[in-house]
Amino acid sequence: MSTFVKQINSTLNRGFAVLAACCLLVMVFLTVGEMVLRVLGTPMAGIVEVIGWLAAATTAFALGYTQLYKGHVAISLLTDTFSPFLQAAVELVVNLTSSALFAFTAWHVFAYAGSLRAAGSVSETMKVIDYPWVYVVAVGCAGLALALFVDLLDSCQALWIRTKRQS
Repeated sequence: MSTFVKQINSTLNRGFAVLAACCLLVMVFLTVGEMVLRVLGTPMAGIVEVIGWLAAATTAFALGYTQLYKGHVAISLLTDTFSPFLQAAVELVVNLTSSALFAFTAWHVFAYAGSLRAAGSVSETMKVIDYPWVYVVAVGCAGLALALFVDLLDSCQALWIRTKRQS
């Protein structure tokens, strides 16, 4: 497979991981600041909304990076008993299905953000536009779809090699 596609995937999802870390750091500072101000009797208004948005961004941006390093839960108790060829075939089907699912999810979340934008949706407490955060979740899902697509290409290559070895 093209190292160019792998490099784009790695660079993009590592960049998303940096953004996730920044969002997490801001969440920590806001939470501590809120606790201090609450003790002083002047809590920040709308902090729960902001922390919720940052939590969504942190999660979305971390998805692709986690897939890069196979950090998601995989239960291979059954597939470990399969032949190497069958294991590669199962991995291909799982990667194809997962990649398609998250590409579909990214597309629909992006469309949903557009509908929120068109409707002029604002947050409950702070009354600020909230659709940009939905776009962030769509981008995070797209990053995961890309990582899964690269894994799919690797699975195709592994299955091809195992097919050649068996014949």
